Amino acid sequence: MSDLTPSIAEQVAKVASDFQQQRTGHTPRAVTVVLSKDTLVITLHGALSPAEQALAVNPEGAAKVQEFHRQLFASSSESLRREIRRITGLEVREATAEVETSTGIVVHAFTSGTMVQVFQMKENLPPGSWSGPQSEVPT
Repeated sequence: MSDLTPSIAEQVAKVASDFQQQRTGHTPRAVTVVLSKDTLVITLHGALSPAEQALAVNPEGAAKVQEFHRQLFASSSESLRREIRRITGLEVREATAEVETSTGIVVHAFTSGTMVQVFQMKENLPPGSWSGPQSEVPT
């Protein structure tokens, strides 16, 4: 049997999932990792605990959950940054976290000063339907 080396994306996903579990005690249901040029986006699906989901049912509670995750990420993301550098060989310049409380998704974005917009689709795009290799559109 041959040993399969995980891809960079798989390694980053594993580290991000472990990081979330260590910080919050709750393991995400799934992790998606996307790298486009100098921007790495990690999406943690189902990352909120049942208590956080219950708290987030009203606007005040949702704001508390969002602020908690922002502060927690800001104060503890150095180890995740180091792991990303170890895996990719690239230094992380900036990092931020956002929480979508209605879906329980936490997004970690590591950028170079660019604005990141993340859209969670209602369903998966069929395989092979993405239109070509161009990922950047000039404005």
